[in-house]
Amino acid sequence: MATLQFKGKSAVWNHHLSVPYHTLEKDAKKSLKGTDAEENLIIEGDNLLALKSLLPKYQGRIKCIYIDPPYNTGNEGWAYNDNVNSPTIREWIGKAVGKDDLTRHDKWLSMMTPRLKLLRELLADDGVIFVSIGDDEVARLKNLLDEIFDENYFYACLTWINRTKPTNMGEARFNIQQNVEYILVYGKKTMTEHPRLRLYQTEEKSYPEKDKQGRAYRIEEIVQRRNIGSLRRDTMLYPLFGINPKEGYRWQLSKKKYEELKKDNLLTIINKKPYRIYYKDEEQDSFAYEPFWSHLEDVGTAESGKMELNDILGRGHEFETVKPIELIKQLVYHTTTDDDIILDSFAGSGTTAHAVLEVNKEHGGNRKYILVEMEDYANRLTAERVRKVIKQGKYKSGFAYQTLGPAIDSESILTGKLPTYKEFAKYVYYLATGKNHPDEKKIKEEDSFVGKTDHQSVYLIYEKNVDALKKLAITLDWAQKTHKKDSNKKIVYAPACYLDEEALEQFNIKFVSIPYNLFERS
Repeated sequence: MATLQFKGKSAVWNHHLSVPYHTLEKDAKKSLKGTDAEENLIIEGDNLLALKSLLPKYQGRIKCIYIDPPYNTGNEGWAYNDNVNSPTIREWIGKAVGKDDLTRHDKWLSMMTPRLKLLRELLADDGVIFVSIGDDEVARLKNLLDEIFDENYFYACLTWINRTKPTNMGEARFNIQQNVEYILVYGKKTMTEHPRLRLYQTEEKSYPEKDKQGRAYRIEEIVQRRNIGSLRRDTMLYPLFGINPKEGYRWQLSKKKYEELKKDNLLTIINKKPYRIYYKDEEQDSFAYEPFWSHLEDVGTAESGKMELNDILGRGHEFETVKPIELIKQLVYHTTTDDDIILDSFAGSGTTAHAVLEVNKEHGGNRKYILVEMEDYANRLTAERVRKVIKQGKYKSGFAYQTLGPAIDSESILTGKLPTYKEFAKYVYYLATGKNHPDEKKIKEEDSFVGKTDHQSVYLIYEKNVDALKKLAITLDWAQKTHKKDSNKKIVYAPACYLDEEALEQFNIKFVSIPYNLFERS
């Protein structure tokens, strides 16, 4: 597979592994009480750090990811700010990226790479990721996604009309007016392995015919289609009831399937044309469906999206281009149901949360959303839009507004920036097992117990107190007491250990020092 090369790639390719975990701390004043308020999240903070902090709980659980990153047009004024340990990249930090920046594509790809890597970890095995983009980076983004997600897991490049008014720029208005944006779609399985997408029902199928036994059925012509290029299927070139397809065409039915249907008397000839018979009581679904076309129509434009936002927040907001609600609703509807989680880590004006609320209302289900926004308008605009939508729509749901807390790494712990026991326990479980904690209620601080896996138990000897941490350790008394309750293999995170190797083996303990070996898995 061809790979994309860009300045900084070697420095950022595994940067997501060295990004520290942070706690996520709820701001009760900015949160909104309501149903599922602890499961709908709006996170204020750098989206790279936020995505890493979501891993212990949400790895492999996100069913639909939609992101709308900077399009890198040179007019957006975004700046590279990731703390990458590279002299070259450190020169980029804090400098706005403009059109005349010769490294703007390198900077953009370096910014996107670790985020896409973390998003892939968060995506469920049967999940789908949608990435909006414009002309400036669509080709490079496609190559990058091919490399991170695998080109075999590319599903489609969706298009939609983002504007209907031409640019009024003198002679420029006679040039080609670009009014299309793209959404690249990937998963973690091939399209044939992926569960079926949800489709809009158009009408109930009619079964006007009846056989001698009175069973209702319908018939559908077996049509021919061109047999060229990617559509070529030579196994579908055969006489069907003695009828050969036209030159350059083939049947839309394989010979093997034809033989099976013929044997079951599910084929017929009408006016010298072959038809397939479908019995009402044998078809799995009695409805006809509208296909999920790759060109999305009637989903609104950036102009209508801005008008929708104006209606909610008034005209004083700072968004010039806004994704329309209907666009995101289409993506959410086709790929989610029931209690699925939808993530948007470039949340902007909060359209994704608005879309999730409306899809739940119109089609049922109790989908949850997670928004991440790092700009200063995260509360003032992003969360405020969601508050007003919930109030105006009389929704019963709420959300937890969260900010990034202390980093859970060696440096932070040594300087006294300590997480709560429960927060630390969740991260320790993830680091020890590579899995999310299955049941946080089973974390028992008084017993230093974090959780169990198939092969071992995980323990954490810890207090959110620097002075206390200096005195905590695995002692003989602790080991004996714990071993009586749990004789299985135990991995124990603690500031120190007073047992020798022989005693550790006797009590089936593997000691991991806090904080020095905290991230040994990474």
